[in-house]
Amino acid sequence: MTPIKITDPDDPRISAYRDVRERDLVGRQGRFVAEGKVVLNVLFGARRFETESVLILDKRLSGMEETLAAKPADAPLYVADQATMDAIAGFHIHRGILAIGAKRAPEDAGAMLAALPRDALVVALVGIANHDNVGAIFRNAAALGADAVLLDAASCDPLYRKAIRVSVGAALKVPYAVLGDAAAMFDALDAAGFEQLAMTPRDAEDLATIAPAGRQAIYLGAEGPGLPEDLMARMRRVRIDMETDFDSLNVAAASAIALHRLRGS
Repeated sequence: MTPIKITDPDDPRISAYRDVRERDLVGRQGRFVAEGKVVLNVLFGARRFETESVLILDKRLSGMEETLAAKPADAPLYVADQATMDAIAGFHIHRGILAIGAKRAPEDAGAMLAALPRDALVVALVGIANHDNVGAIFRNAAALGADAVLLDAASCDPLYRKAIRVSVGAALKVPYAVLGDAAAMFDALDAAGFEQLAMTPRDAEDLATIAPAGRQAIYLGAEGPGLPEDLMARMRRVRIDMETDFDSLNVAAASAIALHRLRGS
């Protein structure tokens, strides 16, 4: 496709890209921003989400040929110089590689879980509102073979711009569903036949003694408060063995260790 040159920051064709940081806060009405070559490779390759358009800094076009060859044919490719791109975004955007995607209809958690294989591994996030942690957990889920991620309504949207960037596109690849709260998450996993494991640093079995076995779900809570006690009372509690004078890992690091242990052969 021949690139379409944009010279006016107010061009209505690129309105979805305008004031990027402000829209991070107020929302994009069913859209999301993907940024960077690696993330666009995942967006175009996984095809879980529709690509509406692409906007690239003119000097970045060289070297993007292979990536753009995978772009959906009906998604227009816009190019702009640095000054125009900065005016569109509302700040100096040095990467200069963006795309607008359309969110899917919310996944039905029950149907998604039922369709997973017999030996499925699911990550369940409760109250994890930090964009970096959610993005990193999705990255670990993709790298270590998790089949899906469940989130409660208090957790960060995986399609928030920073979460997608930190996940290096994994949030666009790994299936996920959002439920109202942890109780609904437990009930959905229980109905789908999952053994449910709660990560906690205290009063728990050593993760190293837990073997991969059929359908399993590993729960992770926010750093600090962790998982609610009433939730953990309904499942096995597991911990990562560590030095006695320090009992905490970053939640994304903990997810990587747990997924590596439970991924199976």
